[in-house]
Amino acid sequence: MKKNIILCAILSFSLLSNKTMDETPQTSISNGIINARLYLPDANNGYYRGSRFDWAGVIPELEYNGHSYFGQWFENYHPTLHDAIMGPVDAFAPIGYDQAKPGESFLKIGIGMVARIDEKPYAIVPEYPIVNPGEWKVKSKKDRVQFVHQLSAGGYAYEYTKTVSLTKGKPELVLYHSLKNTGNETLETEVYNHNFFVMDNTTTGKDYTITFPFELTSKSGGNAAIGEIQGNQIVYNKDLVKGENLYYGTLQGFGNDASDYDIKIENSKTGAGVRIRCDKPLSRLVFWCAIKTVCPEPYTAINIKPGESFDWTISYEFYTTNN
Repeated sequence: MKKNIILCAILSFSLLSNKTMDETPQTSISNGIINARLYLPDANNGYYRGSRFDWAGVIPELEYNGHSYFGQWFENYHPTLHDAIMGPVDAFAPIGYDQAKPGESFLKIGIGMVARIDEKPYAIVPEYPIVNPGEWKVKSKKDRVQFVHQLSAGGYAYEYTKTVSLTKGKPELVLYHSLKNTGNETLETEVYNHNFFVMDNTTTGKDYTITFPFELTSKSGGNAAIGEIQGNQIVYNKDLVKGENLYYGTLQGFGNDASDYDIKIENSKTGAGVRIRCDKPLSRLVFWCAIKTVCPEPYTAINIKPGESFDWTISYEFYTTNN
């Protein structure tokens, strides 16, 4: 029976992937300064139906002052492909994966109950079949979109609210998150935003600088031929070519204060810049980039007992350096 559930889920996703992009639910928002387009979560026709990233808040387009900040950075698309996604997207660590046997379910917040497929450790690449996508409710206004995801399965139950909002009178995008534990099991996880920035569709390389408010060190990753850490910055020694990436798996130097969650990305050639801040401290920090995208990946720890809630807010201040 468990194998049949997995097979049916895979077949369902294969059939749904043939839907045309014209059927993809989406909406646009604006505050007169920033214009953005968002894909909306939908278990049948949604642009992204993978098992890695939160389905809410996929932003394929955001424009400010003649500059574009997000877009398609990958070559191949399929709705369940783990990284066929765009924008400042969140991803939650799995809950209950180690306790689940192959064919049994574990929890991915913002996605639903997902089936374990084998005895291997959890990884981001496999397309884990989604056996219970929960229920999504979406409310759109001129300058914001509110997503509410509700799920109840066994001892796990939650209400996850995420609002993508453009600040009145400012070049700022804000992600308001609230996660309420309505079940009987503690929700212990970690969430990070992958921040798939694609600035003016330029090649990642010597025009980019990523700046942090503390001196950086790293115990893993790096490639001096491509880029390096210089004090509180990541800089590039060359422009990337297809297939290259720069990765730091464990960036250190931050403390326990939310003021260290403060990251700037600037492109000196086009003048596009963005400042990323959060009202919660970093629990981990990773950096990855490819030829078309630059991705600081800040993590936030979450531990919510039954009946309790946890809120966090991430802001993106867009600016230009050549004015």
